[in-house]
Amino acid sequence: MVEIVLETEPSAETRTAILDGLIAYNLGQTGDGFGPPKTLALSLRDPETGKPVGGLTARITFDRMFVELLFVPEHLRGQGMGDRLMQQAEDVARESRCTGIWLDTFSFQAPGFYKKRGYSEFGAIADYPPGFTRHFLHKTLV
Repeated sequence: MVEIVLETEPSAETRTAILDGLIAYNLGQTGDGFGPPKTLALSLRDPETGKPVGGLTARITFDRMFVELLFVPEHLRGQGMGDRLMQQAEDVARESRCTGIWLDTFSFQAPGFYKKRGYSEFGAIADYPPGFTRHFLHKTLV
């Protein structure tokens, strides 16, 4: 009998088993249009140390980019860095022949920022976390 084991920090072996199984299943359902997700990062680097201080991570699958994480440090905010990161992500998505980009953000983060960039809300979870809303947004790329 198979058992369920909690891994508070999943091993690489566990993640690979889940991902490979899911990719194989998805490929069987969708045909050649689906392959392993392509992951990427646009990192913001400290000019003196070369170390990352923020940036954006994303993955591409099913001809869409999912922006997983975006962080601009406080000292770089208000300088257009978020716009530059998103523009570059959109450029990469277009080069990768994506038809759209989607992401999620919390009400205390930046839903207005994304809406100004042409993203439309397609869903939300109220009171998650308590007192706030989690917003899901998408932008169609032409």
